[in-house]
Amino acid sequence: MFATHPEEGAWPDDARLLTGGSRFTEDLESEDSLHAIFVRSPVAHARIRSVSLEAALATPGVVGVFTGADLQRDRVGNIPIVAPLVSVDGRRCIEPPRPPLAVDKVRHVGEAVAIVVASSLDAARNGSSAVYVDFEEEPAIVDAETAIRDDAPVLWPEAPGNICFTWEKGDEAAVSAAFARASHVVKLKAACNRVSPSPLETRAVIGFYEPSLDRVTIHTPSQGVHLIHDLLCNRVLNLPPEKLRVITQDVGGGFGLKYYLYPEHAVIAWVTRTLERSVRWIGSRSEAFLSDTQARDQVATCELALDAQGDFLALRMESDANLGAYLSNFAAVIPSEGAAKVASGPYRIPAMFMRVRGVFTNTVPVDAYRGAGKPEMAYFLERLVDVAALETGHDPIALRERNLIPSACMPYITPLGTRYDSGDFPSLMRLVLTCSNHQQFEERRAASRARGQLRGFGLACYVHITGGFARGKTRVEVDPNGSILIFTGTQSNGHRHEISFARIAADALGMDPYKFRLHQGDTATIPAGGGTGGSSSTIIAGNSITLASEDLVERGRLMAANVLEACLLDIAYERGAFRVAGTDREVSLFELARLMANGEMLPAECAGPLVGEADFRDNIASCPSGVVAAEVEIDRETGCVSVVNLAAVQDAGRVIDQALIDGQIHGGITQALGQALLEEIVYDRQTAQLLSTSYMTYVMPRAVDVPCIGTHTIAIPSTNNRLGIKGVGEIATIGGSPAILNAVIDALSGFGVRHLDMPATPERIWRAISASKMSQPSVS
Repeated sequence: MFATHPEEGAWPDDARLLTGGSRFTEDLESEDSLHAIFVRSPVAHARIRSVSLEAALATPGVVGVFTGADLQRDRVGNIPIVAPLVSVDGRRCIEPPRPPLAVDKVRHVGEAVAIVVASSLDAARNGSSAVYVDFEEEPAIVDAETAIRDDAPVLWPEAPGNICFTWEKGDEAAVSAAFARASHVVKLKAACNRVSPSPLETRAVIGFYEPSLDRVTIHTPSQGVHLIHDLLCNRVLNLPPEKLRVITQDVGGGFGLKYYLYPEHAVIAWVTRTLERSVRWIGSRSEAFLSDTQARDQVATCELALDAQGDFLALRMESDANLGAYLSNFAAVIPSEGAAKVASGPYRIPAMFMRVRGVFTNTVPVDAYRGAGKPEMAYFLERLVDVAALETGHDPIALRERNLIPSACMPYITPLGTRYDSGDFPSLMRLVLTCSNHQQFEERRAASRARGQLRGFGLACYVHITGGFARGKTRVEVDPNGSILIFTGTQSNGHRHEISFARIAADALGMDPYKFRLHQGDTATIPAGGGTGGSSSTIIAGNSITLASEDLVERGRLMAANVLEACLLDIAYERGAFRVAGTDREVSLFELARLMANGEMLPAECAGPLVGEADFRDNIASCPSGVVAAEVEIDRETGCVSVVNLAAVQDAGRVIDQALIDGQIHGGITQALGQALLEEIVYDRQTAQLLSTSYMTYVMPRAVDVPCIGTHTIAIPSTNNRLGIKGVGEIATIGGSPAILNAVIDALSGFGVRHLDMPATPERIWRAISASKMSQPSVS
C-alpha cells in the first residue's frame, strides 16, 4: 500500500485551494502591463482585401496594433502540427499553413486577424472596435459530408475535395470473407456530436520581458510547458531556448484543450518581445467558443458480422472526421490511430477493417478532448452491439458476455495490432450488474410505467490504451530545511498530482508523504517534460519518481559512507536515514543534505544538493478498462430524460489513492452525460456562423442533471511498468456516453426507436415518440 497520513483529507494544499489561495494565470498582476484584445473574423470564409488600422492607432491609450503582415516581416512561423499521419497512398496528411494572425484569408468565424495592445482593457476594446477589415466573403461549409461533395467550395487548393487524409487499417479481404459467410450482418450509421471541452478557467497568456536577460517569460494555463516552449522556440519564433521561459501555475481544467500550442501563445510572446513590455491577454468565454479547439464531430457507418450463435466475426467501419478549418496539433491521429487502438473494445472480433477520412470545413479546428478518439469509437461500437442484439434477438448483456475476451487470453493482441497487457473483462461485467442492481430493474421499470414514465437500462464496455509523450527527467531533491522536492515535467490540471506523486515517493523512501513538495510547470527549473495527456502522467512520473528515489538513496549511501566513516557495503538506508549496519550510528537525509550543501565533512567533489534523477524507462501504454451501467427515466409527454442511476466499475491497475480515482470517474461521467444528453456545438449551415457561443445556447450539465454515481475499482496491475499503474483520467468519458444512449434507446424501444444521435435532447426524443405509429409502448 502507498503511504497515507493519519489526518485523512488534510493535505497541505487543500486549505490554499479552498480559501482562494490558488494562483491562476489571471491572478498575476503587473502595474505596467499592457492589455491585449484580438480582432476576430465575423465571417467564416473570406479573402482579406485590406486591414485599416489608422483609427485604432489614434484611439486614446492604444500602444500598438499588429497584423499577420507584421509577424511575417519578422519571420514568425506558422503554428505547426505535432502528430502527422500517413495516408493510404504513403503521403503525409495535408498540413496547410496556419499563421498566428490571418494574412490573406480567414477560414472560420473567430479566426484572429489583428491584435490591439493598450494601456487598459477598455482602451484595447475601443481600439479593436476601430480596426476595419474589408472582407470578400466566399461560400462556407460546416459538415464533413457536405464538404466532400463535388460541388462543395474548396478551403485549401492542396486538399482536393477538402480531404486532409484517407487512412486505412486492417485486413479488408478477411473482413469481406467473414461478412460473406455470416448469418447476420448489422449496420448502423451514427454521428458523434461536436462538443466544447469547456474547462472552468479560460485560456490566457501573460508575457513579461526581462531586459537584463533579453528574455520573454510567458505565463499560461497549460498541460505541460515544454511542448509550448519547444514549438515556439524551434518552429515559430526561432528563439534560442534560453530567450524564452514558459510557466504554468494552477490550472482550472484542461481536458486536452490546454495541451497544445495556440496562435495566442505565439502572438503574445512576439508582442511582448517587440514592445519590451508586459502584455496581458485573458480569453473571454465567448472567445473560447470561437477559438478553443472543439472535439469529436465524426460520422461513421459501422457493420458487424455475427454467426448463428451470436459470435462476432468481423467489424467494418468507414468514417468522416470533421477537422475544422486547420489541422490542429494532434487532430489527424485522433479519429484514426487513436480510435484504432480500441476499435474492438473488450471483444473477440477476429477480423477488422477501418477507413477514415479527415475533412476540412469552415469551423473551429478540432483536437484532443478527454479520450481523444476512444469515446467516439466506443460510442459507435457499443451502439452497434446494442443494435445487433435487437436485430438478432439476443439479450444485449448476454451478447456482450458471450464475446468478451477471457482473462486467460491476456496479454491479447487485437486484429489491428493493439496489445492489451492485462485485464479481466468478464469480472467487470459481473460486478457492474451487481453494483447497478440490475436484477431488480424490471420491477423499477414497472413502477415507472405505473407513473406514466419510460425507463431504460443500458451499459457500455470499454478499454483504453494510454499514451502521450514519455520524455523528460524527474528529479527528487532533499531540502536541508526538512522537505523533499519532486521536479517533474507533467502538469496537474486539477488532478492533485501533489498527492499521488508524494505518496509514490514516500513509498519509495519510506517517509511521511507530507514531507514532499511538487514542482512543475517551469521550463527554467525542469529541463524537459512530456506534459499531462493520454492518461499517462502517473505512469510516467510515478515510475520515474520511484527510479529517481532509488538513485537518491544510492548517491546518499556514498555520501553517508564518507560522513559516517564506514565501508559503503555497511551503509543501509531505512525510513529517511542512513545507518551503519549493526550500530546506532546514522545520519538523516536532511542532515546529510545540509552537510553536502555546506561542503562539510565531505570531499569537494561531493558538495552540492542531495538529489536523485531518472528518465522514464517503462512502456507508456497500459490497458485500463471498465463497464458503465446507466438507468434513465423519460417523461413520455415532454421527452425530458432523467439519469436516475449510474454505476461505473473499472480496472485502474495499482491504486494509489481511491478518492482521486473516484473523482476522475465522477468528472468524466459528468462530461459524458453532457455529450449524451445536452451539449452540442451548432453552426448555421448556410453562413457557418457559430450559434452556440455561450452557456445560454450551449447546455452544460448542472448538479441536478447528475445522479449519485456509484464507482468500484478493481486492481489488476499493468505488466508494462514496474508500479503496475494504469491510466484513469480519460476512461469514464469513453464508456459513459454510449451507456446513457443505450439506456435512452432501451426506454424508447417500445416505440420502435432503433437509434438516436447525441445529444438525445427532449425535442429529439419527443419527435421520435411522436413519429411512432404505436400509440402505446409495448410491455417489455
